[in-house]
Amino acid sequence: MALVRLQKVLADRGVASRRKAEELIESGVVRVNGHPVRLGDKVDDRKDIITVRGKRIPAAEQLVYLMLHKPRGYVTTMSDEKGRKCVADLVQDVDVRVYPVGRLDRDSEGLLLMTNDGDFSNAMMHPAAHVPKRYRVTLRSELTDEAILRLQQGVMLDGKRTLPAEVQVVTKEGGAESGTVPRTVMEITIYEGRNRQIRRMCEALELDVIRLKRVAFGGIKLGMLPPGKWRALEPREVRTLVQASKVEKKIAAEYIKKGRR
Repeated sequence: MALVRLQKVLADRGVASRRKAEELIESGVVRVNGHPVRLGDKVDDRKDIITVRGKRIPAAEQLVYLMLHKPRGYVTTMSDEKGRKCVADLVQDVDVRVYPVGRLDRDSEGLLLMTNDGDFSNAMMHPAAHVPKRYRVTLRSELTDEAILRLQQGVMLDGKRTLPAEVQVVTKEGGAESGTVPRTVMEITIYEGRNRQIRRMCEALELDVIRLKRVAFGGIKLGMLPPGKWRALEPREVRTLVQASKVEKKIAAEYIKKGRR
């Protein structure tokens, strides 16, 4: 039996904020299976009948996990006051409202996770999680051994060094020796998610980024999913993502409690 604190269930179902839900419980207007409850009581959120002022609260929303191939030119928001194209436009056919997990900037593309599961999203983006994210980066620059080493060791951004990254050169073309414009494609894996991190790391090393694409997140690969399209994650992929997180034990325990997947 999956037991969850009553105030959390009320908040998750959109009845009230967590604090307001606690006030409702203390005021005596909340009942479970027709019985009065106290603050701190736990319920089986799949079976128990919960009412507030005699009215049954909404049923639990189906949890959805998907990956979207975000194209360039879209902002990672659900709406935009400037009228720009949003990733929300690409998931209008999803049965429930989902939100992005983290961000890809407007000029970047690739794998973007989306969900309506706040616990899952927090696990992926928690500063202690260190979930690996792999990007394919095209540079209009030569990538020297020194630059690779600096990327691997970490680059100072805002007075703090980035975590060590993994770097692999995919192709190198042109350059000073051939007298043509250099073009380098590298794959870089990072373990944190600072704002525009890879672009800023490259800027710090005077590397000119002309294309940036996220190709994997926590071991889940973008594959051949076309730009602008989405697909639901399989249960094993959700488990893989949870296991990739350094806060795995805590989140995995929550999954077991809630009977997810």
